[in-house]
Amino acid sequence: MTNRWITLVGLAAAAGTTGAWLPQVYKTLRTRSARDFSWAYLAMFTTGVVLWIVYGVLRNDVAVFAANVVALVLIMGVVAVKVRG
Repeated sequence: MTNRWITLVGLAAAAGTTGAWLPQVYKTLRTRSARDFSWAYLAMFTTGVVLWIVYGVLRNDVAVFAANVVALVLIMGVVAVKVRG
């Protein structure tokens, strides 16, 4: 398999796993409630995502990097709602 196809598979996988956050973030922003998210979960997940971003940079892996940057932005939306209320 060529590198191009490997990258496309990685981007498709990233779109699926990162996109899975969209309904939850939408609900959180719509209801203005992040009560169901624990701070421990958000801290651990955010740490993991940041480490995946670093890994993507170190490996020069656009799929890993891009998916996790998008995930981090989505998570920050949930964190912002949780901080407010």
